[in-house]
Amino acid sequence: MDFLQVKEIQVGLAVAVVVVAATAAYFYSSKKTKGCIDPESFKQFKLVKRTQLSHNVAKFRFELPTPTSVLGLPIGQHISCRGKDSQGEEVIKPYTPTTLDTDVGYFELVIKMYPQGRMSHHFREMREGDYMAVKGPKGRFKYQPGQVRAFGMIAGGSGITPMFQVARAILENPKDKTQVHLVYANVTYDDILLKEELDGLISNYPGRFHVYYVLNQPPEEWTGGVGFVSKEMIQAHCPAPASDIKILRCGPPPMNKAMAGHLDALGYSSEMQFQF
Repeated sequence: MDFLQVKEIQVGLAVAVVVVAATAAYFYSSKKTKGCIDPESFKQFKLVKRTQLSHNVAKFRFELPTPTSVLGLPIGQHISCRGKDSQGEEVIKPYTPTTLDTDVGYFELVIKMYPQGRMSHHFREMREGDYMAVKGPKGRFKYQPGQVRAFGMIAGGSGITPMFQVARAILENPKDKTQVHLVYANVTYDDILLKEELDGLISNYPGRFHVYYVLNQPPEEWTGGVGFVSKEMIQAHCPAPASDIKILRCGPPPMNKAMAGHLDALGYSSEMQFQF
Protein backbone atom coordinates (compact mmCIF):
# COMPACT_ATOMS: atom_id res chain seq x y z
CA MET A 1 0.00 0.00 0.00
CA ASP A 2 1.60 3.31 -1.08
CA PHE A 3 1.82 6.53 0.92
CA LEU A 4 -1.20 8.23 -0.72
CA GLN A 5 -3.48 5.26 -0.05
CA VAL A 6 -2.48 5.26 3.63
CA LYS A 7 -3.18 9.02 3.92
CA GLU A 8 -6.62 8.58 2.29
CA ILE A 9 -7.54 5.84 4.73
CA GLN A 10 -6.39 7.95 7.68
CA VAL A 11 -8.40 10.96 6.49
CA GLY A 12 -11.44 8.76 5.90
CA LEU A 13 -11.21 7.32 9.38
CA ALA A 14 -10.84 10.79 10.89
CA VAL A 15 -13.94 12.03 9.07
CA ALA A 16 -15.89 8.95 10.16
CA VAL A 17 -14.86 9.51 13.78
CA VAL A 18 -15.96 13.18 13.60
CA VAL A 19 -19.32 12.23 12.06
CA VAL A 20 -19.96 9.55 14.69
CA ALA A 21 -18.97 11.93 17.49
CA ALA A 22 -21.17 14.71 16.12
CA THR A 23 -24.11 12.32 15.72
CA ALA A 24 -23.66 11.01 19.25
CA ALA A 25 -23.45 14.56 20.61
CA TYR A 26 -26.63 15.48 18.73
CA PHE A 27 -28.60 12.56 20.09
CA TYR A 28 -27.21 13.11 23.58
CA SER A 29 -28.22 16.77 23.41
CA SER A 30 -31.67 15.86 22.08
CA LYS A 31 -32.10 13.30 24.81
CA LYS A 32 -31.17 15.83 27.48
CA THR A 33 -33.78 18.33 26.33
CA LYS A 34 -36.51 15.88 25.43
CA GLY A 35 -39.73 16.49 27.33
CA CYS A 36 -41.13 14.03 29.84
CA ILE A 37 -44.73 13.98 28.63
CA ASP A 38 -46.30 11.92 25.86
CA PRO A 39 -49.26 13.14 23.77
CA GLU A 40 -50.52 9.59 23.29
CA SER A 41 -50.22 7.99 26.73
CA PHE A 42 -50.48 9.01 30.38
CA LYS A 43 -47.35 9.10 32.53
CA GLN A 44 -47.18 9.19 36.31
CA PHE A 45 -45.60 12.10 38.20
CA LYS A 46 -45.06 12.27 41.95
CA LEU A 47 -46.50 15.13 44.02
CA VAL A 48 -43.59 16.37 46.13
CA LYS A 49 -45.04 19.57 47.58
CA ARG A 50 -48.53 20.90 48.19
CA THR A 51 -48.92 24.53 49.27
CA GLN A 52 -52.34 25.81 50.34
CA LEU A 53 -52.75 29.36 49.01
CA SER A 54 -56.31 29.99 50.22
CA HIS A 55 -59.31 28.03 51.43
CA ASN A 56 -59.93 26.58 47.95
CA VAL A 57 -56.69 27.17 46.04
CA ALA A 58 -53.47 25.16 46.27
CA LYS A 59 -50.19 24.90 44.40
CA PHE A 60 -49.06 21.39 43.50
CA ARG A 61 -45.41 20.69 42.64
CA PHE A 62 -44.74 17.47 40.73
CA GLU A 63 -41.31 15.92 40.40
CA LEU A 64 -39.82 15.10 36.99
CA PRO A 65 -37.60 12.00 36.51
CA THR A 66 -34.29 13.84 37.05
CA PRO A 67 -33.23 17.25 38.44
CA THR A 68 -32.44 18.41 34.88
CA SER A 69 -35.59 17.02 33.20
CA VAL A 70 -38.05 19.36 31.48
CA LEU A 71 -41.78 18.83 31.05
CA GLY A 72 -41.61 19.62 27.32
CA LEU A 73 -44.64 21.89 27.07
CA PRO A 74 -44.69 24.52 24.29
CA ILE A 75 -45.66 28.05 25.37
CA GLY A 76 -49.42 28.42 25.80
CA GLN A 77 -50.25 24.73 25.54
CA HIS A 78 -51.67 22.51 28.28
CA ILE A 79 -51.66 19.01 29.73
CA SER A 80 -54.44 16.56 30.51
CA CYS A 81 -54.64 15.30 34.10
CA ARG A 82 -56.46 12.08 35.01
CA GLY A 83 -58.02 11.38 38.39
CA LYS A 84 -61.13 10.09 40.12
CA ASP A 85 -64.19 11.97 41.29
CA SER A 86 -66.09 11.49 44.57
CA GLN A 87 -67.88 8.46 43.07
CA GLY A 88 -64.63 6.78 42.07
CA GLU A 89 -65.21 7.40 38.37
CA GLU A 90 -62.38 8.43 36.08
CA VAL A 91 -62.22 12.09 35.07
CA ILE A 92 -59.82 13.88 32.74
CA LYS A 93 -59.39 17.66 32.65
CA PRO A 94 -56.95 20.08 30.96
CA TYR A 95 -54.67 22.32 33.03
CA THR A 96 -51.90 24.78 32.18
CA PRO A 97 -48.80 24.63 34.39
CA THR A 98 -47.55 27.93 35.79
CA THR A 99 -43.96 26.75 35.20
CA LEU A 100 -41.93 26.80 32.00
CA ASP A 101 -39.24 24.49 30.62
CA THR A 102 -36.69 26.86 32.17
CA ASP A 103 -37.94 25.45 35.51
CA VAL A 104 -36.08 22.15 35.40
CA GLY A 105 -36.76 19.06 37.48
CA TYR A 106 -40.39 19.84 38.28
CA PHE A 107 -43.64 21.43 37.13
CA GLU A 108 -46.37 23.20 39.10
CA LEU A 109 -50.13 23.53 38.85
CA VAL A 110 -52.16 26.18 40.69
CA ILE A 111 -55.60 24.65 41.18
CA LYS A 112 -58.84 26.24 42.31
CA MET A 113 -60.98 23.49 43.83
CA TYR A 114 -64.72 23.94 43.39
CA PRO A 115 -67.22 22.22 45.76
CA GLN A 116 -68.91 20.25 42.97
CA GLY A 117 -65.92 19.92 40.67
CA ARG A 118 -65.17 16.32 39.74
CA MET A 119 -61.43 16.86 39.23
CA SER A 120 -61.43 19.29 42.15
CA HIS A 121 -62.27 16.33 44.38
CA HIS A 122 -59.19 14.48 43.15
CA PHE A 123 -56.90 17.43 43.88
CA ARG A 124 -58.49 17.96 47.31
CA GLU A 125 -57.64 14.36 48.19
CA MET A 126 -54.08 14.44 46.85
CA ARG A 127 -51.27 14.25 49.39
CA GLU A 128 -47.51 14.56 49.00
CA GLY A 129 -46.17 11.25 47.72
CA ASP A 130 -49.25 10.56 45.57
CA TYR A 131 -48.96 10.28 41.78
CA MET A 132 -50.81 12.13 39.02
CA ALA A 133 -51.39 10.72 35.54
CA VAL A 134 -50.52 13.32 32.90
CA LYS A 135 -50.66 13.36 29.09
CA GLY A 136 -49.70 16.07 26.62
CA PRO A 137 -48.89 18.52 25.23
CA LYS A 138 -52.24 19.65 23.86
CA GLY A 139 -53.56 22.89 22.43
CA ARG A 140 -53.81 24.98 19.27
CA PHE A 141 -51.80 27.98 20.49
CA LYS A 142 -48.39 28.39 18.88
CA TYR A 143 -46.02 31.22 19.76
CA GLN A 144 -42.70 32.42 18.42
CA PRO A 145 -40.93 35.37 20.09
CA GLY A 146 -41.73 38.65 18.40
CA GLN A 147 -44.56 37.33 16.22
CA VAL A 148 -46.79 40.19 17.42
CA ARG A 149 -46.07 43.69 18.69
CA ALA A 150 -48.39 43.29 21.67
CA PHE A 151 -50.76 40.87 23.35
CA GLY A 152 -53.99 41.84 25.04
CA MET A 153 -55.13 39.21 27.55
CA ILE A 154 -58.60 38.91 29.06
CA ALA A 155 -58.82 36.30 31.83
CA GLY A 156 -61.40 35.27 34.38
CA GLY A 157 -60.74 33.16 37.49
CA SER A 158 -58.52 30.16 36.83
CA GLY A 159 -58.28 31.25 33.19
CA ILE A 160 -55.23 33.19 34.33
CA THR A 161 -52.93 30.15 34.16
CA PRO A 162 -52.30 30.08 30.37
CA MET A 163 -51.96 33.87 30.39
CA PHE A 164 -49.39 33.73 33.18
CA GLN A 165 -47.41 31.07 31.36
CA VAL A 166 -47.33 33.05 28.09
CA ALA A 167 -46.51 36.32 29.89
CA ARG A 168 -43.63 34.72 31.79
CA ALA A 169 -42.18 33.19 28.64
CA ILE A 170 -42.28 36.55 26.85
CA LEU A 171 -40.99 38.70 29.68
CA GLU A 172 -38.20 36.36 30.77
CA ASN A 173 -36.82 36.15 27.23
CA PRO A 174 -34.40 39.11 26.86
CA LYS A 175 -34.73 38.93 23.07
CA ASP A 176 -38.54 39.21 23.10
CA LYS A 177 -39.77 42.81 23.22
CA THR A 178 -43.50 42.01 22.99
CA GLN A 179 -45.76 44.17 25.17
CA VAL A 180 -48.32 42.37 27.37
CA HIS A 181 -51.58 43.95 28.61
CA LEU A 182 -53.74 41.84 30.96
CA VAL A 183 -57.31 42.44 32.11
CA TYR A 184 -58.01 39.96 34.91
CA ALA A 185 -61.51 39.54 36.37
CA ASN A 186 -62.61 37.84 39.60
CA VAL A 187 -65.49 37.96 42.05
CA THR A 188 -63.59 38.99 45.20
CA TYR A 189 -60.06 40.09 46.06
CA ASP A 190 -59.33 36.70 47.63
CA ASP A 191 -60.22 35.02 44.33
CA ILE A 192 -57.29 36.61 42.49
CA LEU A 193 -54.95 33.74 41.62
CA LEU A 194 -51.18 34.30 41.30
CA LYS A 195 -51.51 37.93 42.40
CA GLU A 196 -48.11 37.99 44.08
CA GLU A 197 -46.49 36.51 40.99
CA LEU A 198 -48.32 38.90 38.65
CA ASP A 199 -47.35 41.91 40.74
CA GLY A 200 -43.77 40.61 40.71
CA LEU A 201 -43.79 40.62 36.90
CA ILE A 202 -45.11 44.20 36.93
CA SER A 203 -42.22 45.25 39.19
CA ASN A 204 -39.56 43.31 37.29
CA TYR A 205 -40.68 44.40 33.81
CA PRO A 206 -41.93 47.98 34.15
CA GLY A 207 -43.39 49.36 30.97
CA ARG A 208 -43.72 45.93 29.36
CA PHE A 209 -46.33 44.20 31.52
CA HIS A 210 -49.56 45.93 32.46
CA VAL A 211 -52.37 44.45 34.60
CA TYR A 212 -55.87 45.82 35.23
CA TYR A 213 -57.69 43.90 37.95
CA VAL A 214 -61.50 43.80 37.86
CA LEU A 215 -63.65 42.65 40.79
CA ASN A 216 -67.38 42.03 40.93
CA GLN A 217 -67.44 42.46 44.71
CA PRO A 218 -64.52 44.78 45.50
CA PRO A 219 -63.35 45.72 48.99
CA GLU A 220 -63.50 49.30 50.25
CA GLU A 221 -60.96 51.69 48.74
CA TRP A 222 -60.56 49.45 45.68
CA THR A 223 -58.92 51.34 42.81
CA GLY A 224 -59.29 48.74 40.06
CA GLY A 225 -62.21 47.88 37.82
CA VAL A 226 -65.65 47.07 39.22
CA GLY A 227 -68.31 44.74 37.82
CA PHE A 228 -67.85 42.70 34.65
CA VAL A 229 -65.26 43.37 31.97
CA SER A 230 -66.79 45.93 29.60
CA LYS A 231 -66.00 47.19 26.11
CA GLU A 232 -64.72 50.39 27.69
CA MET A 233 -62.27 48.45 29.87
CA ILE A 234 -60.98 46.55 26.84
CA GLN A 235 -60.54 49.81 24.92
CA ALA A 236 -58.66 51.42 27.80
CA HIS A 237 -56.41 48.52 28.79
CA CYS A 238 -55.79 46.39 25.66
CA PRO A 239 -53.93 47.28 22.45
CA ALA A 240 -56.18 48.69 19.74
CA PRO A 241 -57.09 46.52 16.73
CA ALA A 242 -54.11 46.13 14.38
CA SER A 243 -52.54 43.48 12.19
CA ASP A 244 -49.60 43.04 14.58
CA ILE A 245 -51.53 42.46 17.83
CA LYS A 246 -53.52 39.55 19.24
CA ILE A 247 -56.09 39.32 22.01
CA LEU A 248 -56.10 36.13 24.09
CA ARG A 249 -59.08 35.19 26.25
CA CYS A 250 -59.69 32.46 28.79
CA GLY A 251 -62.41 32.22 31.40
CA PRO A 252 -65.79 30.66 32.19
CA PRO A 253 -67.92 29.98 29.06
CA PRO A 254 -70.36 32.89 29.67
CA MET A 255 -67.43 35.28 30.02
CA ASN A 256 -65.72 33.96 26.87
CA LYS A 257 -68.94 34.47 24.91
CA ALA A 258 -69.40 38.00 26.24
CA MET A 259 -65.77 38.94 25.53
CA ALA A 260 -66.02 37.61 21.97
CA GLY A 261 -69.02 39.89 21.44
CA HIS A 262 -67.17 42.89 22.89
CA LEU A 263 -64.10 42.27 20.75
CA ASP A 264 -66.13 41.85 17.57
CA ALA A 265 -67.99 45.10 18.31
CA LEU A 266 -64.68 46.92 18.89
CA GLY A 267 -63.34 45.87 15.49
CA TYR A 268 -61.02 43.01 16.39
CA SER A 269 -61.04 40.51 13.52
CA SER A 270 -61.11 36.75 14.10
CA GLU A 271 -57.40 36.65 13.19
CA MET A 272 -56.68 39.01 16.06
CA GLN A 273 -58.41 36.79 18.63
CA PHE A 274 -57.56 33.48 20.27
CA GLN A 275 -59.54 31.59 22.91
CA PHE A 276 -57.82 29.00 25.10
